[in-house]
Amino acid sequence: MPLLADSDVFYALRKQHPVFTYHAFDYKIEHNHLMLTFDFSIGKGIHFRPKTQIPFHNGYTQFYKTTSIQSLENIIFHIGMIELISYWKCCCSPKIIIEAGYVDAEAIAWWKKIYYHGLGEFFYCNHIQTDFDHFVEITAHPTKQFHRQTFTLNDETIVPVGGGKDSPVTLELLKKQHSIPMIINPRQATLACVQMAGYENNFLQINRTIDSTLLDLNAKGYLNGHTPFSAMLAFYSVLLAVLSQKKHIALSNESSANEATVKNMDVNHQYSKSYEFESDFRNYISKYVNTDINYYSFLRPLSELQIAYLFAQLPSYFPVFKSCNVGSKTDIWCGTCSKCLFTYIILSPFIEIEAITQIFGSNLLNNKTLIPVLKELIGESEVKPFECVGTREEVCIALCEACKRNHPLPTLLQYFQSTPLYEQYKDTDFKTSLTRFENKHFLTEDLWMLLTSKF
Repeated sequence: MPLLADSDVFYALRKQHPVFTYHAFDYKIEHNHLMLTFDFSIGKGIHFRPKTQIPFHNGYTQFYKTTSIQSLENIIFHIGMIELISYWKCCCSPKIIIEAGYVDAEAIAWWKKIYYHGLGEFFYCNHIQTDFDHFVEITAHPTKQFHRQTFTLNDETIVPVGGGKDSPVTLELLKKQHSIPMIINPRQATLACVQMAGYENNFLQINRTIDSTLLDLNAKGYLNGHTPFSAMLAFYSVLLAVLSQKKHIALSNESSANEATVKNMDVNHQYSKSYEFESDFRNYISKYVNTDINYYSFLRPLSELQIAYLFAQLPSYFPVFKSCNVGSKTDIWCGTCSKCLFTYIILSPFIEIEAITQIFGSNLLNNKTLIPVLKELIGESEVKPFECVGTREEVCIALCEACKRNHPLPTLLQYFQSTPLYEQYKDTDFKTSLTRFENKHFLTEDLWMLLTSKF
């Protein structure tokens, strides 16, 4: 991953834009949509007013009939708190002022943690040297104060769907839990996965847009980079849970997401998919939003390797799932990125060569130009790819197993066999790797048994 900017740009922009303000949010029902608008500014007449549309769904009927839309204000305010980070990062103002609502000292500390760790990759890739105490000061000058509320919620489940291999596993296993899919900004792969699961057009949808002013500033040299998307997804999922009156939100984040992307540094591309964030988010929502919402990751006890094992038993999804971010808009596997190679490797112990080659369009293990990517995935490089990929260890274990299934050995497996890592992992008991579960999770006993009984 190339470093994007010099830290001098960071300091210059902070001086030029010393204050970022979250002024207000607005909401209304228009053309059968719940419309959300947020108002942020960085001074010098520059405002950001991003919009989000939530199309009406039959599951919202009871809420709209029985509950005032004003009861959503606290949740919408909090969505603005996570949306603001996408705009703050363009200039990294040393001060954030919250005018749209009240946040107490404990909440401010919580938000600082999310912003700091959620932007770890952004800071690293932009060569920004900062620390938790000094990167930003958050103060509240509120015009309103919101309070935790009670809502009518049923014992049913929302399942966010991203279009990759993980959420189909959750959808299939939780079908009897009265679940419904949720999609942010639908694309072909997410829609196809939902339809393959049997939901047709019955899913909850969010259409989120980026204010073009931000894109204009990025083109002029303002800072850009990764933000904690899954944290944003978390807050939107709470809103849809309330609208659809469903108590449970079942994510598909696995234990592998806990591993740092950069060795010996607190930088994790998947921070907002980690157990730490999940735990923090549950506590925050319970204290400040609603005590009944149950946000958890159904796949948390599993590794990427175990999820691949389960997904390999769902061949109907093979033609439709896509994990490649490069090809997401055109619904293809690009075949040259780290996400493509990782997905190919992690599935290779469980899917026949002919079938996996058909999924990706070629045998990626024969592409010698991917050796630098392979080095990052197995840990020969200090930095793992800044993508949602598995741990270095499980990639090595999957490659060792693939070596037993591929004859003659393709180029990348030949390279892997020449490394000390092959010697380190070649005698690993593969079956044991599939029956070793992470104990830090928020599953009920019933859900734990449902999941682990598949191994």
